[in-house]
Amino acid sequence: MKYKYLLFDLDGTLTDPKEGITTSVQYALRAFGIEEPDLDKLTPFIGPPLRESFMHFYGFGEEQAREAVEKYREWFRPKGVFQNSIYPGMKEMLEMLEESGKVLAVASSKPQVFVEQVLRHFEIYRYFRVIVGSELDGRRDAKEEVVAEALRQLEEARLEKKEEFGELRCGEEDAAVMIGDRKFDIAGGKEHGLTTVGVTFGYAEEGELEAAGADFIVDTVEELGRLLMQ
Repeated sequence: MKYKYLLFDLDGTLTDPKEGITTSVQYALRAFGIEEPDLDKLTPFIGPPLRESFMHFYGFGEEQAREAVEKYREWFRPKGVFQNSIYPGMKEMLEMLEESGKVLAVASSKPQVFVEQVLRHFEIYRYFRVIVGSELDGRRDAKEEVVAEALRQLEEARLEKKEEFGELRCGEEDAAVMIGDRKFDIAGGKEHGLTTVGVTFGYAEEGELEAAGADFIVDTVEELGRLLMQ
């Protein structure tokens, strides 16, 4: 199968955001009288929408969860967004894929303003033809919604540049692929009939990607590059 259109998750897939996300969650919880000194216990917040995570893991109601997200951003905006690192070899892999004619996109549940900030910070913004995140008010934070918008923008770009893009298809030749580290990424891709690739160097729990039905699972950036170059 020839993989042409590559949709990447951000957190846990392109970069390792653990320190920034977990310290921001820690800061938000403290505002509600909850002390969590062990940042490892907060890694499940990496991937799913924040509002849902505060509700799921700490029993917050809708309004309280919204307030927690605002508290989270008090730390994340000036500090947490930069407490991040790009996975070794990732920039080189993206450059290789782009030079080979692949069309790259980002599909993240993180607010788009932060997605773009991270991509620019690590100097990989230029590799992506389409960048889609959620809205700051919580709209479009479900992964299937993000993937849908990324596919829409890719199709729009294809129609504008027919000579450069092939036909956008799913599950066939010139396939579109969703790459991510959590079950939410796999489910979001499958919702739209995409081939799905799970990466184990992110934050999935043991067996999570298998249970989600990922079509391929890779353990390293190098292995991911070899797969996507097909």
